[in-house]
Amino acid sequence: MNRSMDQLSAEQRKEMERQYAVYTHGTSQVIPGEELKEKIATSLLKNKPLKVKLGLDPSAPDVHIGHTVVLNKLRQFQENGHMIQLIIGDFTGKIGDPTGKSTARVQLTDEEVERNAKTYLEQFGKVLDQSKVELHYNSKWLSELKFEDVIELAGKITVARLLERDDFENRMKANKPVSLHEFFYPLMQGYDSVHLESDIELGGNDQYFNVLMGRHLQEQFGKEKQVVLMMPLLEGLDGIEKMSKSKGNYIGITEKPSEMYGKAMSIPDELVIKYTELITDLSLDEKLAVRQEIEQGRIHPRTAKMNLAKTIVRMFHGVAASQDAEAQFQQVFQQKQLPTDIEEVLWEGERSISVPNLVVSLDMLPSTSEARRMVKNGGIKLNETKVTNVNEEVAVEDGLVVQVGKRKFKKIKLN
Repeated sequence: MNRSMDQLSAEQRKEMERQYAVYTHGTSQVIPGEELKEKIATSLLKNKPLKVKLGLDPSAPDVHIGHTVVLNKLRQFQENGHMIQLIIGDFTGKIGDPTGKSTARVQLTDEEVERNAKTYLEQFGKVLDQSKVELHYNSKWLSELKFEDVIELAGKITVARLLERDDFENRMKANKPVSLHEFFYPLMQGYDSVHLESDIELGGNDQYFNVLMGRHLQEQFGKEKQVVLMMPLLEGLDGIEKMSKSKGNYIGITEKPSEMYGKAMSIPDELVIKYTELITDLSLDEKLAVRQEIEQGRIHPRTAKMNLAKTIVRMFHGVAASQDAEAQFQQVFQQKQLPTDIEEVLWEGERSISVPNLVVSLDMLPSTSEARRMVKNGGIKLNETKVTNVNEEVAVEDGLVVQVGKRKFKKIKLN
């Protein structure tokens, strides 16, 4: 076999190794590594960009830092001239990915898919260069398949292989139903790779079965097999659970700079390296330097975390905003001063109100029961004075500053 790698000049080989090092850094698995090198080599020889696929079902419209793990890897491919195939699963999204689910997902409507997809694209533009993205909706080809085409597709995989999925196996052991249509989800996702002739596909570790299906089906249809890059899942701010908005352990990419910076400062020390390597736009050399500094104890963990927080804010809000967020953090947390940009809220409610009701009315906490717990834990202040009585009545006055936790501030303005 005449491999592309064998035809590279010394300069091209050096570039191939450089790209390979960038793409594989931070991955949990590359399937298989040698084929990735060969694809990069072919791209260099033919001066032809690789087609790098990411499939997304628009099931939840809000993007957080955890989602940017794969987006940052895609950006690295973009920076080397490769083309991103971003697939919005408007067809597969109606079925729902069964990954990690103990029951079948509720199927989305066309309106929900369209609304969520629009939000996704707006937020992805904060990480990816949209001019270097091929945007596809998989209903374009999946909805055109005839029933005989579906039968042919189903014949490319065995039931035993599908039952290898932990999700299905666990549900069957627990005597929970598995609907036939759920088996078609990985088949359809894999068929996307067949139709688009993708060279590479990215996915989180929880997508292992789905992304390998594309490689399997490409072989079954006589096409060149894609390489799969598996990315680790990012733990949230609690350092335990996967980052998730429902768990409250997330950093949203559209949050205010001060909120984003403050949340980043609560990242556990042991995760600073992982966050730096997976979600920042630093170069590979810069990431390796950060790792070395931390592991050799040449930088204080707090300083390393402040550098990370500043980088995160800079990526989504710019240099000036990152500098302001850092200054505000130092003012509030190190110098114990109030922030200078507290949001003012026009108060039109009662002039005498209990602390829990005040906090809920200001949308600073979702419920009075949670507000009471926060008071008991010493987490609510009025004009910098800690509230100790859960039943305390507040005389609402102009300029009253309400603080919940370390990062939430609001100033009341009266008519």
